[in-house]
Amino acid sequence: MSEVTSRRVVLQPSTTEVIFAWFQRAIAGYCLLFGILYWIRLIGIYPGQLWRFDLMPVHWQVAAATLAVFFPFAAAGLWMLASWGPVIWFICAVTETVMYAGFPDLFGHRMLIVISHACVALLYIVFRVTIWLQKRQLRQ
Repeated sequence: MSEVTSRRVVLQPSTTEVIFAWFQRAIAGYCLLFGILYWIRLIGIYPGQLWRFDLMPVHWQVAAATLAVFFPFAAAGLWMLASWGPVIWFICAVTETVMYAGFPDLFGHRMLIVISHACVALLYIVFRVTIWLQKRQLRQ
């Protein structure tokens, strides 16, 4: 073997990085589902008080239209493991958290959604810190 090939470093993802990639893809499916649910509400298939876009109050029109676009966009970014995917998901999560925790009289009480966003954010932070610590340990 030559000296150049013997110094070649094989970059393979750690087990944590592989699990993190699958975690992001699972959240991508979750975002796609939420996006589809917002689109269902916008096109009028949703059974309830706000069943058509033109009958929704303005605050629901703005929120539903924004999230109907952002959630599928976040799903695409998370599925491709792009760096902007979690950023767009974070925007969606903050928007829904503000909607349901900040203005429950306007949007309703959906604490399960707020809790699920908090759990996903916490898991994301745990994964990122763990991966960072593993890479730091390898460098030393």
